[in-house]
Amino acid sequence: MRNPARIKPFCDKLQKYWKEKIPDWRFGQFMSNFLGWVVQETGRDIFFTEDNEMTELLDKFFAENV
Repeated sequence: MRNPARIKPFCDKLQKYWKEKIPDWRFGQFMSNFLGWVVQETGRDIFFTEDNEMTELLDKFFAENV
């Protein structure tokens, strides 16, 4: 089983980017734009992306796009 302690840091990062970079986006816009970019960037199914990799992709998305 994955460590449940990983959830809060991930959600904190998600909240930080949403609040500081794109507060006018609705959650669906955020996820649609980000996850679409992830698929395009990696060519992989997001279902199999580990949380730590998704965190790195969040950083990259905001560094390159917003």
